[in-house]
Amino acid sequence: QVQLVESGGGSVQAGGSLRLSCAKSGYTIFSNCMGWFRQAPGKEREGVASIYTGGGSTFYADSVKGRFTISQDNAKNTVYLQMNSLKPEDTAMYYCAASHLGCYRPHERADFPYWGQGTQVTVSS
Repeated sequence: QVQLVESGGGSVQAGGSLRLSCAKSGYTIFSNCMGWFRQAPGKEREGVASIYTGGGSTFYADSVKGRFTISQDNAKNTVYLQMNSLKPEDTAMYYCAASHLGCYRPHERADFPYWGQGTQVTVSS
């Protein structure tokens, strides 16, 4: 089992920044791909960014490329999502997820069996 705990959400104005953190524990060997997903009210959960923990390769949804950065600190077993130039359409609950499938499908929810409880991000115009 892998346990994930997100933090860092909050409310910001458009153009602002937030950094989300995801602390993982448990059998972290089962988490060679870490992802951030988000779900807005009335919408499906979508992949935002993922990182292959073995080599550091990163993957981004087109909607966040150039604005969001995913990174990891292996010593702290923590994955981060730096979000810059935030837009109102970025408002959502953000979830951290872990997969043992090596980011073969980096934004596919079904490939991620482990999920955190989510942290809310609200961007006002």
